[in-house]
Amino acid sequence: MHQAPPPDLSVFLASSAHDMKNSLGMLSGLLEKFLAEQSETVFSGYKDLSSMLYETRRINNDLMQLLALYKLDQNLYPFDPHPVAVSGFLGELAAQNARLLAARRITLICDCPDTLVGHFDEDLLQGAINQALNNASQYTRGQIRLAAAMVDGMLEIRVEDDGEGYPPCMLGDEAAQLGVDFNRGSTGLGLHFARSVAALHKNKGRCGSLRLENGGLLGGGCFILQLP
Repeated sequence: MHQAPPPDLSVFLASSAHDMKNSLGMLSGLLEKFLAEQSETVFSGYKDLSSMLYETRRINNDLMQLLALYKLDQNLYPFDPHPVAVSGFLGELAAQNARLLAARRITLICDCPDTLVGHFDEDLLQGAINQALNNASQYTRGQIRLAAAMVDGMLEIRVEDDGEGYPPCMLGDEAAQLGVDFNRGSTGLGLHFARSVAALHKNKGRCGSLRLENGGLLGGGCFILQLP
């Protein structure tokens, strides 16, 4: 008798990550609901709850990105770029993050022409931008800017904050961006995912890209995605 081949461990890992993602999504929803029913001046654990919401969203985003990268690697992801009204897309992202930002007393500034249209995979780009917004909420002093515009024939989406900015080792050094930073608690997964998403978008010989800068209109870190 021929022994059956051992099961592919990656399939079990992907399935487990999917289950964990769903559970964390439910937990995030419950935390948002509870925060909406509380007042910081009355409930002493309000700040702790907002920190819990940040962490659950961060882990949930990581799991979603890992699953998407796995599906892309296995040619299982239905990559679907199509025309998107960018102002509506950014408005949806703002709504998804509204409770967390309000709990942390962070003002989100949206800046996008009403007529701007992009051509991209909404789900993938949503994952990349949500992660950037969640990260910015950790390092901002109180303001985040979510903006989009056409720059040199490319759609440019920016997440800027008014914090201290990215450390010098992360600016212009892709290897450093993908490394593990124990001081900041970063694995580089979010940047790798965003860069992978950008690179999938191609048009007329041009390819999407990601870059990090310091400065912008708020003077802090700038996460910048460009799509053809």
